[in-house]
Amino acid sequence: MRPVHHLVAFAREPRVGRAKTRLADGIGPVAAWTFYRRTASRVLQPLLTDRRWHGWLAVTPDRAAGTGSFNSWPGWRLAQGSGDLGQRMARVMLAMPPGPVVIIGTDAPDLDASHVAEAFRLLGSHDAVFGPAADGGYWLVGLRRRPRVLNIFQNVRWSTEHALTDTLANLPGHASAAMLEELLDIDDETDLTRWLAP
Repeated sequence: MRPVHHLVAFAREPRVGRAKTRLADGIGPVAAWTFYRRTASRVLQPLLTDRRWHGWLAVTPDRAAGTGSFNSWPGWRLAQGSGDLGQRMARVMLAMPPGPVVIIGTDAPDLDASHVAEAFRLLGSHDAVFGPAADGGYWLVGLRRRPRVLNIFQNVRWSTEHALTDTLANLPGHASAAMLEELLDIDDETDLTRWLAP
């Protein structure tokens, strides 16, 4: 029997001034909030309702998990918990029911179901899979979690060009990792301008 696949989308409460703060520095808080809501809805709606995997929405702050803030987005809700991004992703990797887990964010507007399906396919023969971002980070990370959950998120310089390299360095020597295509993460106005360019 094929193991259940779990897709977890990390999302921040969609409130003005709380999401996409670096983008807001360039285009203003309302425009950044509008971009975040539209992009997240367009990406998450088809992904978290796809029947090939179970869709989860990991939210922050934790109190927002039980509110109506995310009612327009699908997925079973869970709180990310405290700590840096690595601590939160490690917690979710450990908390999920058995089966491979893929975590995505809401910053890559070109992410679609074909990327997620390919990630799960690659986890059939690799221990880890990454979707590299143009800025040196990553828009997707997945772990096979068999025979154990690898601890790959410690000592990572998050929100820098070293994030992917640092995470790969945490893989044990025997572990194999696969790469998906590079996509653009929209973190600031420069990224948005690049993405909108013809």
